[in-house]
Amino acid sequence: MNLGIEGKWALVCASSKGLGKGCAAALVAEGVNVVVTARGAEALEATAAELRKLGRGEVRAVAGDITTEAGRLAALAACPQVDILVNNAGGPPPGDFRQWDRDAWIKAIDANMLTPIELIKATVDAMAGRGYGRVVNITSSSVKAPIDVLGLSNGARSGLTGFVAGLARTGLAARGVTINGLLPGVFDTDRVRSMGAATAAREGKSIDEVIEGRARAIPAKRLGSAAEFGAICAFLCSVHAAYINGQNVLADGGAYPGTY
Repeated sequence: MNLGIEGKWALVCASSKGLGKGCAAALVAEGVNVVVTARGAEALEATAAELRKLGRGEVRAVAGDITTEAGRLAALAACPQVDILVNNAGGPPPGDFRQWDRDAWIKAIDANMLTPIELIKATVDAMAGRGYGRVVNITSSSVKAPIDVLGLSNGARSGLTGFVAGLARTGLAARGVTINGLLPGVFDTDRVRSMGAATAAREGKSIDEVIEGRARAIPAKRLGSAAEFGAICAFLCSVHAAYINGQNVLADGGAYPGTY
């Protein structure tokens, strides 16, 4: 299927590895010009080099912290126009809410709610003026089924989801701009493995045992891959997804137990 987005420009946040990298790769493969950004310059440059080997679409790398104003301005300046915005940021740490002070909450909200809103604010009106725009917010399956130890993430990402639910139903959709959430379940990423390592240490198991246990609990009996997550993102950014708006697309191998 031709997604109809060749030649467009995308800004993909937190894209040096994991799900963000998967999204950037899928877009570049479709001929999209992509600006990738992340805090770690070395990993980011390595990713950019990999993406350029796909042979379609220009790739620009901007190292910086997207949760800061300076980081956002630098990333936006590298993108001649933002037709596609993929919001993404590392999730806050797990724990007990009794351990979190105001600073912990503000940090989580800044990264996982306010930063995406600032980037949306900076780009959607120009998208609407050109008659085409796609915003995909990578959030978490926890906005549908909260995860008890991820209270910071539950709160911040749910706040973004509620905000977007209203914004997506304004006049932007009639001018060709869609805004959707893409909700990952358990994917094979560094974050999942680092959390698995903590569980393994606590329970006296190996990381592989913990990961295998998580996989067994998923109907698909495996963890997701960044490549298949990126493919979903690319479709949501395509001309074919113009009638999908204000939705939260769950990719979790069937783990969510509800009907709706």
